[in-house]
Amino acid sequence: MHHGDILIHIDRTLSDDEINDLLRETSHDHGVVDACIGEKTRHLMVVDYNALETKPSIILHAIRQRGHSAEMIGL
Repeated sequence: MHHGDILIHIDRTLSDDEINDLLRETSHDHGVVDACIGEKTRHLMVVDYNALETKPSIILHAIRQRGHSAEMIGL
């Protein structure tokens, strides 16, 4: 497996329920190994993924499809 990490900025601070839903949904996406959002940085999401199975653009697109305005700010 070839791991990659991306940092995604979500354009607003998420509620607890929104964080839980987004993390659960994202962690089930094809190729995603793990996703996390820090307690003090509730608008930043780090996603660990298998680079042989998915691409950062696909992960970002899935987050946007879930109704979040977001952009990738780091790899």
